[in-house]
Amino acid sequence: MSMTEFIGQMFENPMLMVSALLTLGVILVNGWTDAPNAIATCVSTRAIEVKKAIIMAAVFNFLGVFVMTAINASVAMTIYNMVDFGGDASLSLIALCAAMAAIVIWATAAWYFGIPTSESHALIAGISGAAVAIQNSFSGINGSEWVKVIYGIFLSTILGFGLGFVVAKLTVALFRNQNRLNTEKFFSSAQVAGGAAMAFMHGAQDGQKFMAIFLLGAAFANGETTTSTFAVPVWLMVLCSVVMGLGTSIGGYRIIKSVGMDMVKLKPYQGFAADFSATLCLLLSSLTGIPVSTTHTKTTAMMGVAAARRVSNVNWSVVKELVLTWVFTFPGCGLLGFGMAKIFLFIFG
Repeated sequence: MSMTEFIGQMFENPMLMVSALLTLGVILVNGWTDAPNAIATCVSTRAIEVKKAIIMAAVFNFLGVFVMTAINASVAMTIYNMVDFGGDASLSLIALCAAMAAIVIWATAAWYFGIPTSESHALIAGISGAAVAIQNSFSGINGSEWVKVIYGIFLSTILGFGLGFVVAKLTVALFRNQNRLNTEKFFSSAQVAGGAAMAFMHGAQDGQKFMAIFLLGAAFANGETTTSTFAVPVWLMVLCSVVMGLGTSIGGYRIIKSVGMDMVKLKPYQGFAADFSATLCLLLSSLTGIPVSTTHTKTTAMMGVAAARRVSNVNWSVVKELVLTWVFTFPGCGLLGFGMAKIFLFIFG
């Protein structure tokens, strides 16, 4: 589908326009809540200026969306097939709009308090709640796809922390006898590369998720409720990347401060270890089609890196706030998605 055709359909179907605008709103919010995690370490260790880091994140977010989608769009397919809104395409589009509205409300509230909530989990919870609302049962949940989310939680948390811990230890061992000044210069440069790699993988993971929702709305607008395959147009990749980059430039600093400065204090080599670990974890997840949270992966990798030196280096009070937010995202955003869907279906159905 060309961009011109899509715009034409939006004017023919107002609910598709609402769905597209709300999805773009979610992508924008993702840009200022999730994307900053990719560059939090290299900014907090002053390896790169905030403005340059945001531009870098925008560019590599796009490359991540474009390259990974061309190679493997399995994450997008997982999200696309995760729920069943039923056989009525018109009502399905209304419920999808409600889910997007719920996610925007949830994510904006989390951003206001400076908590890097996972938009990936908010997205999954929101559309699941809306699917339950329209079906009036849990038959709207595709269990075989949902189980990948459970795998993703453990992968992003346990593997992220574990890799961060191990890579930090290995880095110290390998560079123990090197000149400290030279190694700090090396790791400052390496951190910029690590931040770019993290931004790339953020686009690869989160970009696919939101493009899947965008295309799901287009399918509903065309009366399709059982589509099993789709093609992601280039214009949608560009649009997703630009909006995500705009979101990072608007509100990214608050999350960068919360994660990169308040939660842990990292040295350049630790920032490199965190970026390397999180990137490796996200790459593995993307290639296997498991939708993981980039927020969880990066923050747990940072915790692992800090704990490798000394457990007290982690500000556990900030970690507690993060974990509580993550725990409540699924039931909280799920219920919000359910409630918004019921309201939208009552008004527009």
